[in-house]
Amino acid sequence: MNQRNMKWDLESIFPGGSNSKEYKEFREVVTRDLHTRKEIFSSLQKSISDASRSSWADFLSSMQDLIERLNHAASFAGCLSAQDVKDEHANTILEEMSALDAMFQTIMTDVEEVAIKTSDNEWAKLVEDPRLAGAKFFWNELRTNARKKMEPRLEKLTAELAVNGYHAWGRLYTKIAGDLRAEFDVAGKIETLSMGQLANKMSSPDRDIRRQAFEKLEATWRSVESTAAMALNSQAGFRLDVYKNRDWSSALYEPLVMGRLKKETVDAMWQSVARGISRLTDYVNVKRKLLGIDKFRWYDQIAPVGGGNLKYTYDEACDFVITHLTTFSPDLGALAKKAIDNRWIEAEDRSGKAAGGFCTGLPLKRESRIFMTFSGAYDEMMTLAHEIGHAYHSHVLRDQDYFARHYPMNLAETASTFNELLVTDAALESTTNADIKISLLNQKIQDGMTMFCNIRARFLFDCMFYEERRKGTVPKDRLNELMVEAQKTAFGDILSEDGYHPYFWASKLHFFITEMPFYNFPYTFGYLFSGGIYDLAKKEGPSFYKKYRALLADTGSMTTEAVAQKHLGIDLTQETFWDDAVNRVLMDVETFISMVEE
Repeated sequence: MNQRNMKWDLESIFPGGSNSKEYKEFREVVTRDLHTRKEIFSSLQKSISDASRSSWADFLSSMQDLIERLNHAASFAGCLSAQDVKDEHANTILEEMSALDAMFQTIMTDVEEVAIKTSDNEWAKLVEDPRLAGAKFFWNELRTNARKKMEPRLEKLTAELAVNGYHAWGRLYTKIAGDLRAEFDVAGKIETLSMGQLANKMSSPDRDIRRQAFEKLEATWRSVESTAAMALNSQAGFRLDVYKNRDWSSALYEPLVMGRLKKETVDAMWQSVARGISRLTDYVNVKRKLLGIDKFRWYDQIAPVGGGNLKYTYDEACDFVITHLTTFSPDLGALAKKAIDNRWIEAEDRSGKAAGGFCTGLPLKRESRIFMTFSGAYDEMMTLAHEIGHAYHSHVLRDQDYFARHYPMNLAETASTFNELLVTDAALESTTNADIKISLLNQKIQDGMTMFCNIRARFLFDCMFYEERRKGTVPKDRLNELMVEAQKTAFGDILSEDGYHPYFWASKLHFFITEMPFYNFPYTFGYLFSGGIYDLAKKEGPSFYKKYRALLADTGSMTTEAVAQKHLGIDLTQETFWDDAVNRVLMDVETFISMVEE
């Protein structure tokens, strides 16, 4: 069997990369159409009635088509930039896309002004039009949210200023992170590694390698801490100024709206998590003994134990993922196989790539592209399964109206984490070797610890940082202090006093993503929510697949709480569901400890 290609196919989207003639022409058409839509809007009647309703339905439908094409172009540029951080033309195109998106948003702001002036009765008639009915939830949500914004003139100005201000800081950070390199000593041989490659080293069974990777990561980010702090403060300052003028009292307001989520739900989740943290202490104590260390530090969190360092070739990882996703659903397995065989995945381990991993949609192709770096570790196979989950979620929604395909970030982690659970349990069931089972259980529990401690630390940091940022710029040293304080609260007594990661605020991309503030709680939400779904899948068997697919299909057309109530019959604002979900994760701790003792 031929070895699978680890580089993705972008040529079938637009041949020629960032210099593609077809891509350039596509962007030019989108740009022209955007200007045309602006002109059409100016000619529309500014009230919706029997006489103007059809024209308005046509116009709004055309805006949906336009943003689909704009996002297609932007997604392609994002792929180009990720595969080669030195592709300056791709980065220029991303800036161009950001400017076009801002223009699109100014037109949508004009639409919002008309929407809030339209009577409930007239608006209801409009969104029931067949051209809009498929995305009715989106259009109603747009109108509701518009009532809590600034006057349209200021909203448009804000969107325009954000291109070269707010979003520019995010692009600057991505550029800085992509350019960073560190010299790494591997058995006397010096290698030059990116930050993503360094991060992968922290899953090594060799503590000296983990320590060196962590120290190099800290030192490298320390060298640019002033710039990173400036970027973080500037982004947060922009947000807070906008929030003040919209009369949004809490920095959490926007992420909750974007998550189609109630604060009571997030509070209930974190309260349940906080109660469960202490139960991880016994696991960490046993892991310390297995590692032969007296202190548990940040870089020990994802250290493998048990059956040694589980390694996979890319082919082995692909085959394992396809096989066990198919066991749950042939449809899911077929999508995984298609993604791998058709080279939707960029997995090659090389320098010059951006750090991290993602799945992005190419809406006009009804395809996804997955970006990651695969070097053979077990957790990278989990990343593969995770990102294929995102691709499957998009696949389920592919034939709906474009605005009905947009689901909130907290529900975005549902299918991805569900895949991880499927593959992890399959790995546990496929071996009788006790050492390997211990290794896999360790992986499973440390994933839970990441969601309960690492992600919660990010959330706590954001909360404290935004509170202090209201009073003025937060110095880089204070950012370090806030990060350590957040980690101490989130990890309890798990990490040693000298075992924290003060520069985590600088090294973690998620703090700098301008499209999604507080990009932290969605991970823990998705992890626990999908765990509950996975439990039901195990209880009900193969018949559950149809319910699972139906749930995913509704994620772009309902609030988060409504999706849970309709498909699972649960109230997410109550701690009962979250307590059960947390306990389900922590049950593995007792199994892990007993297996180690045996």
